[in-house]
Order: sequence, then C-alpha cells, then structure tokens
Amino acid sequence: MTMRRMQKLTCALALGVAGLAGATVAQAAGAAASGSIQSQYELDVQRCNSGQTHQDRATCLREAGAARDEARRNRLDNGQSANYDTNAVARCNKLPQAQREDCLRQMSAPTSVKGSVEGGGVLRETVIPVPAQPSGTMPASPAPATVPGTAPGIAPAPGSATPVPVR
Repeated sequence: MTMRRMQKLTCALALGVAGLAGATVAQAAGAAASGSIQSQYELDVQRCNSGQTHQDRATCLREAGAARDEARRNRLDNGQSANYDTNAVARCNKLPQAQREDCLRQMSAPTSVKGSVEGGGVLRETVIPVPAQPSGTMPASPAPATVPGTAPGIAPAPGSATPVPVR
C-alpha cells in the first residue's frame, strides 16, 4: 500500500466515524425533542382535565393534540417570533394616516397594558403629550354656560327651586 492510498483510507475512515457520531447525536437530540413534545402534550392534557384552560374539555384536548402534531412537524410557533411585530405594524397600516401614526407609536412606545385575552381584551394606554396653544389665541368656540341643575340628564335636588331663565 502506498502512503497516498493509506492517507485516503485513513481520511475516509475518520469521516465515516465522524458521520456516525453526528448521526448518533442527531438521533439523541431528536429523541430528546420528541420526549419534550410528549411531556408538553401530557402537561396540556392535564391542564385540560383540571379545567385550567378556560375552554371546554373536548376543544382543549383537540388543541393539545394539534399542538403536539405541529411540534412534531417543527411548525409550532412558540409565540415569541418576529410575526408579532409584523402583525402589529400590518394592523396599524390599515388605519387612516392620522390614526396610523398614533397606532404605531402605541405599539412601539412604552404603554400601560391591562387585561388579558381570556378576560375579553387587552387595553393599551399611551400618554401622548399635546402642545399647548400659544397664549393670546382663543379656542374656536367656548363651551356654553349652563345653569346649575339644568344640564341634560340632571334633575334638581329635592326641595330646591328650579331656576327660571330671564328673557
């Protein structure tokens, strides 16, 4: 055997061993991922059976099975993807220009968030400072003055006389 042929044989043998080691590691990682998927499914089923999901049991079990199947296909999104930001911008872009800027600011600026999807909705509060009018200018139309007790929907206090407008 020549030296050149022996080097090729050694190289091929080393690559074969490395390939087998890589396949073993990949198989072990796949088994670990599969075990993780199964354990997540079992946890989901446990939550369904205990009523912690705010869904009826049949729907919850169907969703748990669908999530397990999607995880096995590597198509399950963990909710932390870039799609969240993309979707927020897409929703804002559908608004008229005047509202779009406020919407984008609300989605990206620090906001106060209250509520939950389970509770019926998420409310976001963003404080947007509005510059004051320059002094010396008057508002377009002053608010009409009302006589106490005569505003729409307000009844006079019992025992008090209702003021009569003077003409």
